[in-house]
Amino acid sequence: MNEATRGHLAMLCFSALVAGSFSLGGMAAPHVDPAALTAVRFAIAGLVLWAVAWAAGGVERSVFAAPWRYGLLAGLFALYFVTMFEGLKTAHPVSMSAVFTLNPALTAVFGFLIVRQVTSGWMALAIALGGCGALWVIFDGSPAALRVFEVGRGETIYFWGCIGHALYSPLLRKLSRGEPALAFTAMVLSAGTLLLAVWAWPQLVSTDWTALPGIVWITLIYIALPATAVTFLILRYATLRLPSAKVMAYTYLTPSWVILWELVLGRGVPQVIVLPGVALTALALLMLLRE
Repeated sequence: MNEATRGHLAMLCFSALVAGSFSLGGMAAPHVDPAALTAVRFAIAGLVLWAVAWAAGGVERSVFAAPWRYGLLAGLFALYFVTMFEGLKTAHPVSMSAVFTLNPALTAVFGFLIVRQVTSGWMALAIALGGCGALWVIFDGSPAALRVFEVGRGETIYFWGCIGHALYSPLLRKLSRGEPALAFTAMVLSAGTLLLAVWAWPQLVSTDWTALPGIVWITLIYIALPATAVTFLILRYATLRLPSAKVMAYTYLTPSWVILWELVLGRGVPQVIVLPGVALTALALLMLLRE
């Protein structure tokens, strides 16, 4: 098995793990405040990455320079995850994951505006097809709903978080000073923990954590470890073996994985009418893989 194939297998695992956040998050969201949950998630994931960073050879002093950078990036990161869990209170996980597939298009726009990254015509076509597929799922395949732009409350909330997520990548490139990736991300997560602890302090102290349903704790451990710490390591592994366009392409596989997660968890499947939209996102994936 060559290195490129290993990278593709890693990204398959990455997209499957990310998809689990939507399905499990949809089950846990009604029981806990999104900001409080995200604060605890960041704290756990940050501690794990700090441990891995120290074990990998220590942390350079340069990581602690210009700490305002981490606060800015953490704010975008926190916005994304808080809106995700707030949106999952009312939106279906498949529909939410379709909103997530708009990220490559948003990232391409912000990448050009911030760091002047230019998207090729083939990539732009693939992104456009993936965006059309996402819109098909979001509007349940209804042209009438699309004409009047009837977007659900959950999807609308989450879309603002996706804007923050799309801004994160080009800003990370612009603000990075060559720091080790593990320590840099651990700093972002630590800054996010502090920001959310201040923002959600009343919810953090008023929540009876011992009385929460088991699904909340299962989701918390999942999103903190496999869906944050592990996916970060997978993404770093794949990025060193695949072109960035191919890494980005796996975003489009998320709705398909979410459908499988929903089946495994016994939560049913979406209406057949949304499946053409999922197929379009899969076509966008194939186009980006082929370049």
